[in-house]
Amino acid sequence: MADSKKYTSKLSGKRILVIGGSSGIGYCVAEASVESGASVIISSSNEAKIKASIDNLLKIYPSAKDRVSGYPCDLSSPSLESNIEKLLSQCGGKLDHIVFTAGGNLAIQKIEDATLEGIQKAAMIRFNAPLLLAKHARKHLNSGPAASITLTTGAVSERPLKDWSVIASYGSAPIRVNLVSPGAVLTPLWDGMSKEQLDHFTKMIKEKVPTGEIGRPEDVAESYLYVLPIMITGTVTNRRRYVMRDWNCTGSVISTNGGSLLT
Repeated sequence: MADSKKYTSKLSGKRILVIGGSSGIGYCVAEASVESGASVIISSSNEAKIKASIDNLLKIYPSAKDRVSGYPCDLSSPSLESNIEKLLSQCGGKLDHIVFTAGGNLAIQKIEDATLEGIQKAAMIRFNAPLLLAKHARKHLNSGPAASITLTTGAVSERPLKDWSVIASYGSAPIRVNLVSPGAVLTPLWDGMSKEQLDHFTKMIKEKVPTGEIGRPEDVAESYLYVLPIMITGTVTNRRRYVMRDWNCTGSVISTNGGSLLT
């Protein structure tokens, strides 16, 4: 009797677009999806990073050569909507899932220093892009309850840090099916900080959260796989039915923040 793959092959044969998939949480979502048997399309604004991510994935999973691809898409551009339409068209064929983990530079500033231009700029990737993605995605997703869009918010939307008023306002992006809300996670998002600033920030988070650690993108990626719908054949009824890793989870916010909201 062959080994059962009841859980590890749930995404086998599915086509998943990961926007923001060249680094951080998005890369780990892409990696986990490839490992679970899915075909993955990675997108970010940096074509070189996309290529490097694909090369790295294929070093780890050489048999996935025909299941990994990628296309650049600038979500900060005034031509945002046409860029999203182009990306979805480049994917070729219908998608089963779209995961949005993209994030721009953190607009950390005192509210008295905020300007209309800065507020609008902060909205491009964190608010405008997910909204326009939802507008156009339905034409490119397979129909029915097995398809999904999973967006990304942040724990800061529920409990903002000092001087995070602008970015916290965009933390609660529109929900479409499910929303993943990470707390602090060590990703390239923090590359703009000096070593002293980053050391101070990480020390502050570790002292604050009950886990005593900052989240790792490979751990947070599990939350995205948890809410991706998949389809199986019922062994008792012999009828196809749609299930998720938790079929009862929809229209929900999945928090993965190390307990930061408790303190």
